[in-house]
Amino acid sequence: MIEQLMAHEGDRLKAIRLRALQEAPDAFFRTFEEERDYSDDRWTESLKNPELVWFIASLDATDVGLVGGRIENGSVMVFSMWVAPEARGKGIASVLIDMVVDWARAQKAEQVELWAVDSNHGALELYRRKGFLPSGETALMRDLLPESHYVRSLLFRTAKLDDLSAIVALIADDSIAAARTGQYGEVHERAFHAIESDPNNELVVAEIDGEIVGTAQLTYIPGVSRNGATRLQVEAVRVATHLRGRGLGRKMMEWCHAKGRARACVMVQLTSDKARSDAHRFYEGLGYARSHEGFKLTLD
Repeated sequence: MIEQLMAHEGDRLKAIRLRALQEAPDAFFRTFEEERDYSDDRWTESLKNPELVWFIASLDATDVGLVGGRIENGSVMVFSMWVAPEARGKGIASVLIDMVVDWARAQKAEQVELWAVDSNHGALELYRRKGFLPSGETALMRDLLPESHYVRSLLFRTAKLDDLSAIVALIADDSIAAARTGQYGEVHERAFHAIESDPNNELVVAEIDGEIVGTAQLTYIPGVSRNGATRLQVEAVRVATHLRGRGLGRKMMEWCHAKGRARACVMVQLTSDKARSDAHRFYEGLGYARSHEGFKLTLD
């Protein structure tokens, strides 16, 4: 059973948290010795804080899992994730993460973040399955243990067929692309299924309050050049007209970069029509360089 801890359950929080610190001392920033001496009021205040949430898992009336979530600058940070050894392998950790993600959505957070010790391979595999991507940020925890930062976006996701008509409309809402995009129809559905079935292609969307407001296509290109490196190609980037200039495009591109990191891409590349001067400034603001001349040939 998974439940949210209430304000009167400070003793319950203290007991499982101290057990976690004893059982897995290398997994947490703080130590058992530090938190053992916390006052009862400190545990209770943690449960009363409206910007904090604690979920606990129990089996046969015994508490065996814990996770916390904390609002930070529009995001929710996951912390204190732990499952007792006797309860591992039962999917408890996955459900605990789901509970924090659902709570984050209810708080209107844009993303869920966490830090994980690089050597904790089991936890890292879980976080990858749950959609967390490496941000590229790293740090050293106490005892010089390397850890990395991971992010799961609540704005961006892989597209579904139900999104396709909105995606086509976004791409076509453009004086340059309108004629070559056409009206939504079977040709777009065939293209969608081809993308969906190709592990090196992905159509992604931005969604806010149920509305598709952004899209891009990602292609992962393995190559012999650059010592066999894989590159990320980003195409058909669009943000809804009414949201341009508000930072959504930058956030979407940063999320696409994280997707590339997760696939071990060494670089990201894109092309932009020469007439799109605003887009050129946008990409240069993200650090992109005008490195090549592009050539295209229409095949009859």
